[in-house]
Amino acid sequence: MGLHGKTACTIFLPSPTMCRMRNILFRTIGVTLLLLMGLGGGGALQAQRLQLDAPDLVLNGVQFTLAVVALDAEGHVDSSCSGEAVLSGVAIGENSRTTVVLEHGRFVTKEAQIDRSGEQRISVSAAGRTISHSLRVIPGILSILPPLLAIVLALLLRQVIVSLFAGVWLGAIFVFGYDPLGGFLRVLDHYIINALADPDHMSIVAFTMLFGGMVGVISKSGGTLGIAEQLTRLARTPRGGQVATWLLGFVIFFDDYANSLIVGNTMRPITDRLRISREKLAFLVDATAAPVTSVLFISTWIGYEVGLIDAGLKSVGMVSENAYSVFLSMLPYSFYPILTLVFGALIAFTRRDFGPMRTAERRARLEGKLYRDGAQLATDLTDSHAVLPDEGVRPRWWNAVIPIATVVIGALVGLYITGVDAIEAAGGQDFSIGSIIGEANSYKAMLWASLLSCVVAIGLAVGQRILRITEAMDAWFNGLKSMLLAMLILTLAWSIGQITSELHTADYLVQILKGSLPPRWLPAVTFIVAAVISFSTGTSWGTMGILMPIVIPLSVVLGQDAGLAAAPAYTITLGTISSVLAGAVFGDHCSPISDTTILSSMASACDHIDHVRTQLPYALLIGVVAIVLGLIPAAYGISPFICLVVSAAVLAFALRWRGTRVD
Repeated sequence: MGLHGKTACTIFLPSPTMCRMRNILFRTIGVTLLLLMGLGGGGALQAQRLQLDAPDLVLNGVQFTLAVVALDAEGHVDSSCSGEAVLSGVAIGENSRTTVVLEHGRFVTKEAQIDRSGEQRISVSAAGRTISHSLRVIPGILSILPPLLAIVLALLLRQVIVSLFAGVWLGAIFVFGYDPLGGFLRVLDHYIINALADPDHMSIVAFTMLFGGMVGVISKSGGTLGIAEQLTRLARTPRGGQVATWLLGFVIFFDDYANSLIVGNTMRPITDRLRISREKLAFLVDATAAPVTSVLFISTWIGYEVGLIDAGLKSVGMVSENAYSVFLSMLPYSFYPILTLVFGALIAFTRRDFGPMRTAERRARLEGKLYRDGAQLATDLTDSHAVLPDEGVRPRWWNAVIPIATVVIGALVGLYITGVDAIEAAGGQDFSIGSIIGEANSYKAMLWASLLSCVVAIGLAVGQRILRITEAMDAWFNGLKSMLLAMLILTLAWSIGQITSELHTADYLVQILKGSLPPRWLPAVTFIVAAVISFSTGTSWGTMGILMPIVIPLSVVLGQDAGLAAAPAYTITLGTISSVLAGAVFGDHCSPISDTTILSSMASACDHIDHVRTQLPYALLIGVVAIVLGLIPAAYGISPFICLVVSAAVLAFALRWRGTRVD
């Protein structure tokens, strides 16, 4: 055979040029046969279908994901199919007409790009067949306008709901062919309905509402006031009064509004007797309201935060990530809220102050003036009827502790049950705590726990004849109503998250920030942006609703684009998520229009501007330390626990260095 082949080549192709021509001919025939056999299911007459997967809307000059899939006769991916196909109308890299290779029935690229706007058509050809896909291409700058409009309107109008709705509307106009009326209608029948139709979203809404109802019952039945009375026994000296205030704020962790009103109203007579200034009381109340509620795993904030995290993760395809597990993982990176709690304890235990707060404390302690001359106290604005028991009701601490313990224990049991069930259903063998929590259905667990806690709280109040059943249900409904505004904001935040996903906002931001913003600086930048928005709008929840849908996908894509390994990239994502929360709380603390800051002034009967003025230096110090010694080092791989210890030590040193006692 070898001699025959050699002879044949000599006879028919006597020159090297003709031999090369023969090789080219054979290669061409081979590629054709490969296409016929691979993409044609074994022959041209049985040609398989091709499927071209691409978004319906992409950005001009911004890369997007495109897939070519070979399907068998039943419409399933034919993994045995391999071969070449030709793409046109889209660039991959530098080529506008590209030959791609399908392996195991697929070709996927994240580098597809179209550099012209308008209605465009891309096509794929193979085995003599061509299929096309139409899509709209819009200028990339349009993708950031919806969230930008929401931010600007929030700063100007200080109305988060109006701002978020306007952002969703503008995004819908871009998505649905620049049609203002159609976009307006799609806000309701597409985006808001889709946000509420998601089972996970509805679980979050139900849990948060139920938890609010439980808080309403235990507050009205005197349970939270009973906890307060137990702690006030510590308050016999100025130090004891401050420590008791801080501890009470830490104990009432489940709701920031209830925290502010209960702690302020309960401790004010005691701190007045001990000559503690109203400004100091307001600071301690404010320092343990949003900070403690935002970082503990059971509170009225948890459903909102987990909902935003879940939507952000899904927008980048991280559907397997458990949002509640991510929330727990990012807590050590919440430097500002944690350091605020630490600083409040340092202030209370050391009795040292600096700046305007030291002046206020000196006036109260030495002159007996609890507030400055001419101060306009905010007591006339305080309506605590909804969260305080009626006259004559005996406060009992167990009426709060038992329902709260029911939530905590019920949630833990629910996480264990759902986690074990999920592992067994998947045939897994790893039943470690980490695996169980990671596989658990936190939505079911929180729903079970919150519903059970409502039953327990109402049962305790009615069983002891503290409240009649109608009064208990009224208190429960008041608790539900207190969460309605938050749930409306959350729904609009989910909607604008879907808008930014459809408009590829994160991809555009990555494109313009590529090379100019190192991924490890993203948490610090996010903290500052969140702080500015929260300060200007006065709402931490609105700030989270605006930023979470943007920065979560941005952090993921920036980390991937920089080529970071999985662990450091995940650290940056956790730091960025926590920075939205921390920056929102920081801005909330500094803002004179913040709801929790105003509530703290009200409940403490403090001049509101005096409260803001005396608290601002403390908040700025904590914020700077949180960025410089917390967010930045943690993003570069330093353990967040080490960062927390070092930051706390620096705060203690600063207080020792600048602060003095007034007695």
